[in-house]
Amino acid sequence: MIHELLLALSGYPGSIFSWNKRSGLQVSQDLPFLHPSETSILNRLCKLGTDYIRFTEFIEQYTGHVQQQECHPSQQGQAGLHGIYLRAFCTGLDSMLQPYRQALLDLEHEFLADPHLSISHVNYSLDQFQLLFPSVTVVVEQIKSQKIHGCQLLETVHQHSCGGLPPVRSALEKILAVCHGVMYKQLSAWMLHGLLLDKYEEFFIKQGPSSGSVSSQPEEEDEEDLGIRGLTGKQLRELQDLRLIEEENMLATSLKQFSLRAEMLPSYIPVRVAEKILFVGESVQMFENQNVNHTRAGSILKNQEDAFAAELHTLKQQPLFNLVDFENLIDRIRSTVAEHLWKLMVEEAGLLGQLKIIKDFYLLGRGELFQAFIDSAQHLLKTPPTAVTEHDVNVAFQKSAHKVLLDDDNLLPLLHLTVEYHGKDPKDTAQSRDNSLRESSPREAPASGWSALGLSYKVQWPLHILFTPAVLEKYNIVFKYLLSVRRVQAELQHCWAVQMQRKHLTSNKSDATKWRLRNHMAFLVDNLQYYLQVDVLESQFSQLLQEINSIRDFESIRLAHDRFLSNLLAQSFILLKPVFHCLNEILDLCHNFCSLVSQNPGPLDERGSSQLELLVTGFSRQSSLLFKILSSVRNHQINADLAQLLLRLDYNKYYTHAGGTLGSFAI
Repeated sequence: MIHELLLALSGYPGSIFSWNKRSGLQVSQDLPFLHPSETSILNRLCKLGTDYIRFTEFIEQYTGHVQQQECHPSQQGQAGLHGIYLRAFCTGLDSMLQPYRQALLDLEHEFLADPHLSISHVNYSLDQFQLLFPSVTVVVEQIKSQKIHGCQLLETVHQHSCGGLPPVRSALEKILAVCHGVMYKQLSAWMLHGLLLDKYEEFFIKQGPSSGSVSSQPEEEDEEDLGIRGLTGKQLRELQDLRLIEEENMLATSLKQFSLRAEMLPSYIPVRVAEKILFVGESVQMFENQNVNHTRAGSILKNQEDAFAAELHTLKQQPLFNLVDFENLIDRIRSTVAEHLWKLMVEEAGLLGQLKIIKDFYLLGRGELFQAFIDSAQHLLKTPPTAVTEHDVNVAFQKSAHKVLLDDDNLLPLLHLTVEYHGKDPKDTAQSRDNSLRESSPREAPASGWSALGLSYKVQWPLHILFTPAVLEKYNIVFKYLLSVRRVQAELQHCWAVQMQRKHLTSNKSDATKWRLRNHMAFLVDNLQYYLQVDVLESQFSQLLQEINSIRDFESIRLAHDRFLSNLLAQSFILLKPVFHCLNEILDLCHNFCSLVSQNPGPLDERGSSQLELLVTGFSRQSSLLFKILSSVRNHQINADLAQLLLRLDYNKYYTHAGGTLGSFAI
């Protein structure tokens, strides 16, 4: 019977010790020669055999499953458990069972040498496993029931290894060390070669944007009228709470090629460390996987890949995971990558010069160039664009550049003005990556060429790491906005020239109203332009240059640049929907006024007077709305940017004394 017992404990039940799938290994009840106390001991031993058999079944089921599993990662729910980490867990579990197998083998030798040994000796020899097996069974059952996948296995095993039972802790730490071996191999491929070897989506880094979703909260239907035209109570509270309202699909976070998979990150690896790992792998991947021959740049890791690989291998061999040693190595790799990227981009690629180019063109730093361009392209862009408009506009841009003595033969070919028109192939434009970024639908013909105008810039390697297509698209949004303000300002200045030419002629009441309205419009637009160029652009750009000059770390440069671009979008009110909409309405009214004046330089007829009356009413309403919004936010001391614009507009309290309304007078 002893040999039957040893065979049953080894996973081979027989007639005395039978196997039931539900209840497990059991002693047969019809054995008259067994004393009840012996039956109790045997049943206790059978529990060990039951756990062992279920362990071996689990190992057999999932070891080698990786090669057989060819399903798409999205079919995980239907496919069941699979993956490299699961196989590593099974390998560790199998090694944990080796002392148990050896104990059974030793018992067999002992019974062959001394047939008179009792069942109690078996019970005594295997007693060390009575605590271990049930605890490991809990881990295995949790993995099966919750379908724990990938790096989540690390977290599960780690949590159960933190108990107070030394045998359990030691065994699970050995299993965890085997699973860490897979993680270190993935880390080595990712951080040293930029390769994401993760067929079954098990790693805590993934390709594509972050899947973090913001929980939607029900919005209260509160649209009470506050007596301010165009502004409801709900919108005003949004301003007071300073909730930056993002236009859908307009300013979404840049689609990073890689991101963290937070649900896979073990709790004992901090997010800050995972972010460093993500940065290093992204940098290596972008740097080395470009189909560009830039051999002079050398390795981004300064040819230290072998040394770092050896250090990762050393960490892998450690029986326990040491966060201090792990983070120190990650920091050294990150510092090497960040410093090399800084040197490459700032010293070799001339980052500061590229930022100056971005400022000169996307942010209208070369004001004389765009003033000349507005004058020369006015007749081309005042009508809906056609297939030849883009070519003609770029010719006008080149001529304007030569006119202001901008003859950089290396720079101008990198710049190209784009014009969207009805029926244009989206592949023809570099900005078609996200059609939702445009104000008008691609199926609708733009009202004029100005509304369809954009700017593209061919970023040279390796600056593409910083100036990604998504970043340039945001710059393009700022460019369109600044150009619209500059164009309206130029039109109002042209109207002033017309007024000066006719000031010696007799004027009527309509002329006085017209020129007073122009004066109020110019006052508002000039102060808006000054605020954007001085208080926002120049201030933020100087801060960016100071930060770049004070650090030698590329990641810090990227964060500073992202902060710079975010501040531009926020402080120019592109993100603040009510203010941005109000300013656009004011610019449209100014443009319509300039069109009316250019078509009727002399006294207005009845139709012109009615149009002027509508413009006066609209401008009065929108200027009042703008004043109410700015004043409300200023009074709550929430947004210094709105307060700064209000300071520009109301520096002498004229705006306040006029009741917050400009252009409100009888015709």
